Amino acid sequence: MAKLSEERPQSSATGSVWIYGPWLDLVVGCGAWSAPLLLISYFAIASSTRAWSIAFYGLALLFNYPHYMATIYRAYHRVEDFQKYRVFTVYTTALILLTGLLSHFWLGILPWIFTLYVTWSPWHYSGQNYGLFTMFARRAGAPLAPAERHALYGAFIVSYLILFLGFHTGASSDPLFISLRIPAVVGRWGQVGLGAVFVALSGYGLRGLVRAAGWRKLAPCLTLFSSQFLWFLLPTAMALASGIEIPQGRYSSGVLAVMHSAQYLWITSYYARRESGGAQNWRPWAYFGVLVAGGIALFVPGPWLASRVFHHDFTASFLIFTALVNLHHFILDGAIWKLRDGRVAALLLNSKDRVANAASGAGGRLAEVWGWFTGSEASARGLRVSAAVLLLAWATVDQARYYLALHSENAGDLRRAAVLNSFDSPLQTRLGDREMEDGHPQQAEAAWKKAIQANPLDPAPRQELLRFLVEQKRFDEASALTESSLRYAPRDANLLVDRGLLALRGGHADQAAESWKRAIAIDPEQLLAHLYLASELDREGKAQAAATQYRIALSRIAQQPVAKRPEPAKTIAIVLRMADCEARASETTKAAQSYRMAAKIAAQTGQSKLESIADVNEAALEADAGKVSEALPLYQHALQLDDAIGDRSSSAEDWLAYGRFLDRAGFPVRLAYACLVKAATLEDFIPDASQRKLLDDLGKQAEKRAGAEAAVIRRDPEPILREALGLRR
Repeated sequence: MAKLSEERPQSSATGSVWIYGPWLDLVVGCGAWSAPLLLISYFAIASSTRAWSIAFYGLALLFNYPHYMATIYRAYHRVEDFQKYRVFTVYTTALILLTGLLSHFWLGILPWIFTLYVTWSPWHYSGQNYGLFTMFARRAGAPLAPAERHALYGAFIVSYLILFLGFHTGASSDPLFISLRIPAVVGRWGQVGLGAVFVALSGYGLRGLVRAAGWRKLAPCLTLFSSQFLWFLLPTAMALASGIEIPQGRYSSGVLAVMHSAQYLWITSYYARRESGGAQNWRPWAYFGVLVAGGIALFVPGPWLASRVFHHDFTASFLIFTALVNLHHFILDGAIWKLRDGRVAALLLNSKDRVANAASGAGGRLAEVWGWFTGSEASARGLRVSAAVLLLAWATVDQARYYLALHSENAGDLRRAAVLNSFDSPLQTRLGDREMEDGHPQQAEAAWKKAIQANPLDPAPRQELLRFLVEQKRFDEASALTESSLRYAPRDANLLVDRGLLALRGGHADQAAESWKRAIAIDPEQLLAHLYLASELDREGKAQAAATQYRIALSRIAQQPVAKRPEPAKTIAIVLRMADCEARASETTKAAQSYRMAAKIAAQTGQSKLESIADVNEAALEADAGKVSEALPLYQHALQLDDAIGDRSSSAEDWLAYGRFLDRAGFPVRLAYACLVKAATLEDFIPDASQRKLLDDLGKQAEKRAGAEAAVIRRDPEPILREALGLRR
């Protein structure tokens, strides 16, 4: 229910403040059950996601679906209301239906309407809470002065904006949610600032209200206000304090949606009962039967018909219907529930002098067809019963299919779900994964292809099939798959990265580089595209351009949250490759800085082998520049690291490098020879044959120059090695 907006700030109410009674009103209507249900949502669901998914899917039949139908019932069942809200009941509905049709043929619309639905949902929930808050205040006879009313309304708006910032800060982890990508620092401080505004507005507004009416009469209002806090500010506070991300889709469509729907049914059933003339004319089971059957009709048949008849992806179709039915509900709901509407105010504010007049028009003129359908004729009754039975049976099948489809560990259940409806991309993807794990590659391939056929835009089955084809060395088929997929998703950066890898494997380096450049143009945050392009540029001898790509990749890593960054070893390897490229591009200052950065990261993360590599490479760079004093400690530190971790391969290569350096730098030949002798004792650990030959040649040359001293060094090189490690210039 949207905000029950009103123009008159106060209306003296008579009778009880309660709708049904204190307990039901407080628990359901005012959301007193929010704390325990949200605790279950935050903690229990994480440990048993599948069970709770099934539970929420079942609860939708009793709460979510009927609450949408309650709006339809309210707007369409009386001719007067239908005509009064014709812009919404006819033209807006037609626009929604047209959007639904287009969405099935242009799936690119889906993320936009889904994002609008998820972003609008909390605003809709806030509006309903504020409307009920206002209603209870007026039923209690509490005067809402303009300043206090504006402050309280502002508090509800601010609480929504806090959640809005949480949704749209940073990149989205949900492919169906398009984030505004508000910078993290702006989002965090914005939430903190709005939180302070919320406290100030709440304190001012509630203080005046409580002073006028007292705590007891305002118990419903205060409970609603606490629910608003639990629904919107508590998740944000948890996110700021512990770094927990708010799951956009699950938050708005999970337990919060169930509580909102139950709250909506609570107030609309009260309105419908009073509209019918009172409890003596009220048929609650018939009313709820209409809501349940109508709710099923809104959500269940559409996706099934779209997938079975037109072969559209069932999951995508279900999301389209969910988003559009919600958007229609938000728009229509905002039009029909207003306390400034005399009829609504009469029935909700307990204004006895106007209830009789309002109720007398409840059975007004109905359309002829609707009158026959709701009439007492046997044919009409039979049609109603048949339709209800059909819808309930359909909903039962839908529930069973959903239950079976979630059993990803059981291929039999997945096959049964696929028999009921095979055009379901996520289901076929899970079936393919299960078949592959069970050792049935042909069935897995068939399932993945069926998933791609149902929804060519779904990247999950495509990636599984691509991986399978590459493992089978069916590279031509893998390339054909990427090309065909690009026709549906030309701006899919991940797909372009895969296309580049396959092109490179096929010997088409130019096509590979072009694909990676396109991926970067579409998504500058695409880390792998930068790394692959850098590697190819380096291979082509374009060291400076390669270093630039490595530099961009490292900046992307630095911007990521710590938990999402690559392993330290991978980051250090990227820094080392960047430094190598800078060295080859004669950017010696940058290269030295990069080697030092790699060594620093390696030291901080305990990557001693990589720290040794960084030291040796920087030492070689300094030595080539004639900076002997800078090179000496770097070589020595690298050798100490090699010895500490027992890395004989690195020790052999580094003793060889140190010996060459000492010889070239003009140190006594005995020092260089001792290093070469040490390297020779580890020669078996040098994998490169050219390096072993170089060691042999240099050793012979140094032996000749060392003369008689060479034999002494060969027998016991350790004293000379200690001298070499202690050298200072």
